[in-house]
Amino acid sequence: MLNSLLIKNVALIDNAEIFFKKGLNVLSGETGAGKSVILESLNFVLGAKADKTLIRSGEQECFVKAEFDINENSVVKELLKEFDVEDDDVLIISRKFNIDGKSVAKINGSTVTIGMLKEITANIVDVHGQSEHFYLLKTSNQLDLIDKFGKAEVLNLKEEIKEEYFNYKKLLNELNSFGSTESERLTKIDILDYQIKEIENANVQENEEENLLALKQKLLNQEKIITSLNAIKQALDGENCSLDLVSVAEKYCSSIADFSNDYKELYSRLASVSIELSDISDVVTNLADNFTDSEDNLDVLEERLSFIKKIKQKYGNTLEEINNFLQNAVNEKETLENFTTIYNDKLKLIEKLKQSLYKKYVLLSNLRRNISNGIEKDVVLELKELGISKGNFVVKFEDLPSFEDCAFDSSNGIDKIEFLFSSNLGEPLKSLSSVISGGEMSRFMLAIKTKVSKYNNISTFVFDEIDAGISGNIAKIVAEKFIKIAKNTQVIAVSHLPQISAMADNNLLIYKNEVNERAQTNVVSLTEEEKVNEIIRLAGGDVNSQVSKNHAIDIIEKANIFKKSI
Repeated sequence: MLNSLLIKNVALIDNAEIFFKKGLNVLSGETGAGKSVILESLNFVLGAKADKTLIRSGEQECFVKAEFDINENSVVKELLKEFDVEDDDVLIISRKFNIDGKSVAKINGSTVTIGMLKEITANIVDVHGQSEHFYLLKTSNQLDLIDKFGKAEVLNLKEEIKEEYFNYKKLLNELNSFGSTESERLTKIDILDYQIKEIENANVQENEEENLLALKQKLLNQEKIITSLNAIKQALDGENCSLDLVSVAEKYCSSIADFSNDYKELYSRLASVSIELSDISDVVTNLADNFTDSEDNLDVLEERLSFIKKIKQKYGNTLEEINNFLQNAVNEKETLENFTTIYNDKLKLIEKLKQSLYKKYVLLSNLRRNISNGIEKDVVLELKELGISKGNFVVKFEDLPSFEDCAFDSSNGIDKIEFLFSSNLGEPLKSLSSVISGGEMSRFMLAIKTKVSKYNNISTFVFDEIDAGISGNIAKIVAEKFIKIAKNTQVIAVSHLPQISAMADNNLLIYKNEVNERAQTNVVSLTEEEKVNEIIRLAGGDVNSQVSKNHAIDIIEKANIFKKSI
């Protein structure tokens, strides 16, 4: 739902902020007051093309900001997530356009492309007469709408088709992975066999590379290590070594140990040091004696490290990844070696799925055709009520392909449809996208939207030119249709008819005045008393006449009675 629209420097509008409500919002005003500017501004912020004529004379840029409530619009929320735009229950769209032709659009503060903007807004607002935001011009949306009329029966069948189609595509991909010829399969088996043997022969062990790197460091520094070990050994048990000196100290301490506990404890500690130094000396001797690695050992180690690096580059950075690659290769090789059996089994499954899919395609198409028959009748009746007594509406279905000709390339059935419309007897039916906008087209859209408003995701319908060529009882019926739609969907309508204005939940008056010798368009929300005066004006009455006032009040009261009745 559109909450507000802020407009700056667009055509005759200097600065205007318009607040909309749930239900029916009616914009009225004198001809030339600038009602079209409001809709142009809305279209602009929704992503429509813009040119320099949009910018108010004398200004360098124009700016429009729209705020929407999208609390219940799951489609838009999913798109926001897809586009990595902040998701909130309130959607704020802003767009600037400058005199140099540069445009900047933002959604919730994030800059977006016009394509992204259109994709999102097409699921929020349907502006009649503007193909960029005309939801039902897309045949995919038309089909989706029919499916929503079918409710659970259609939706459940579509889920079954979706699941089977997923399994069908998965099996096709598995078949393609075998290779298309016997030669390709044999080549792949040879490659897998080589990879399996290379990994198995490599026999890489857990932490082997880390251990080899540590050993490499020892070998690269072996001269320093041996020199240091020999020096340590000499210091411990060579001439005038630490062991001899500690032994002397231990001997002297032994001679006085019995005279005091302190001397006895000191003697004990010296004895421990002597034992520890002796043990260290033995360890150093063993390390020095065992350090016999040569340059040949370093070459072997370098070769092994290089080989492990190559294995990791080809098959995985960790032992776990290498082993996973090995297991997958073994499984794939077995599959390819048993190709004929597996391939034929999968072909049988694919054929079985195709048979089932086609039956469900046909069943879904029949459901859609039955639903469409009901929609066609309902819309034609609506058209008659709206004064298009000879109007016709048809949902055209293309013939279904035979099983042999079916491409099996869709999880949404194989129907191709198009909404066709004709306003007069003898006129050919035309697609909606080719019907010229006008009063009759507006009424057709009103007829179809009366039926579809509660079945699609669109939260705001905008109508322009709905008044063309109607008056009296038809105007009253149009007003009633608006109210029926407005129960589920916000409606914004530009109108010159008192019957429609009387039905409004929010009356907005567009008027023009002069400020500093420049024309300026303004928008105000009307009070109840002002609403009465506006209806008098629309009806061509005199605001000073009590008769006109009573007539306007009577129209409003009847409108309120109807609104309460539905």
